[in-house]
Amino acid sequence: MTEGNFVDYVKLHVTSGNGGKGSVHLHREKYITKGGPDGGDGGRGGHIILRANSNMWTLLHLKFKRHLKAEHGGHGSKSRSTGADGNDVYLDVPLGTVVRDTETQNILHEITEQGQEVIIARGGMGGRGNWHFKNSVNQTPRYAQPGVEGQQYDITLELKVLADVGLVGFPNAGKSTLLSVVTSAKPKIADYEFTTLKPNLGIVEYRDYQTFVMADIPGIIEGAAEGKGIGHRFLRHIERNSTLLFLIPVDAKDIKEQYDILLDELRRYNPDLLDKERLIAISKSDMLDDELTSELQSELDKQLNVPYLLISSITQQGLQELKDKLWQMLTV
Repeated sequence: MTEGNFVDYVKLHVTSGNGGKGSVHLHREKYITKGGPDGGDGGRGGHIILRANSNMWTLLHLKFKRHLKAEHGGHGSKSRSTGADGNDVYLDVPLGTVVRDTETQNILHEITEQGQEVIIARGGMGGRGNWHFKNSVNQTPRYAQPGVEGQQYDITLELKVLADVGLVGFPNAGKSTLLSVVTSAKPKIADYEFTTLKPNLGIVEYRDYQTFVMADIPGIIEGAAEGKGIGHRFLRHIERNSTLLFLIPVDAKDIKEQYDILLDELRRYNPDLLDKERLIAISKSDMLDDELTSELQSELDKQLNVPYLLISSITQQGLQELKDKLWQMLTV
């Protein structure tokens, strides 16, 4: 998937169908001049329904659909015939889609399971025909119910990427390079900050044809939890990752300090993120000789309270060990 095709935020105006009108009809046949009321009910208006589709990864197909409207229900007719129900409108969305009320920003629904269906706007009920209103006092009612109007909502769809492993790191830490090496994904790679502006997904092939999904998410900066940089656009995508892989380059001024800053941004955005499994990968480790590697490991053993690995995406140093460790974390 190219970056331009990844759409994770759309706004829609949805309108369900109106219910059909009930019929006002009096039964007439040859030799039956006063057969009584037999007006049928109106049909239900069409719903607007979201449906989870595990084969989709983006909201691109909804990018240019600003208004969605379902069909109205048919009107009732004679012989107690009920009008046809309006056709429902189904919108397929990826797993991880969150539905918000655009005005209040309240979460209405979360789409997390394959085949899950959620009615966003319910079609109006059809009106009852006049045969329902016949009684001993009024034998020939000449009125029926109108159909109930459909519902209208302004909704916002947000996609929180569903991946097994989420890559967390500062801009230009080498996340896109790592993803391109361990998967078949082809993210944009360049030597400047914020090369990645939208998440990239890749499937990591493990031993015995087993796989897991890794997401390269836009780089974080200090203040991201308050919306600085690409702030919340980045942070919401790691909420659904089961394991977080922190990527810090070996030439960082202070590896422990960078890790603490990243961890603090996650805590300030959503403290629940700290409950996820964490692993630190020290990238660009091919820059170190054996002596410097030994010194660095001695320091990190004292400073860090989470497991870490030294890797290099260029020389592929430590990448198999990284896959083994991630697989272990995902399957325990």
